[in-house]
Amino acid sequence: MYAIIQTGGKQYWVVPGEILQVEKLSAKEGEEISIKALWSAASGTEEKAGANPLSAKVTAKVLRHLRGPRVIVFKRRPKKAYEKSAGHRQGLTELQIKDIQLS
Repeated sequence: MYAIIQTGGKQYWVVPGEILQVEKLSAKEGEEISIKALWSAASGTEEKAGANPLSAKVTAKVLRHLRGPRVIVFKRRPKKAYEKSAGHRQGLTELQIKDIQLS
C-alpha cells in the first residue's frame, strides 16, 4: 500500500514503515497522529470493491522534533558597500508511517 499525503504545504509519497521528515507539527513525541490521504492505492493486491482511492487515512507516530541544516542567506549590492548575512534552520518533525487504511 502507498499513499500521497499533504502536510506543511508539501506532498509526500509514503508507504508503511517509512520514516520521513516534515515541517514541524504541534504533536508531542511518541504521539500517534492521523493524516488524510490525497490519494492511495494497494500494490500487488486487488483493491477493495467500492473503495475510493481519494478517501484514505494514514496513521503516523511522531518520533522526534529536530532542526534542519543551516541555510546561509547572503545579500550584496555591487559598488555600494552593502553586505548582509543571515542564517536559517527549519524546524522539522520526524514521522514513522504506521498504517494506511482505505475507506
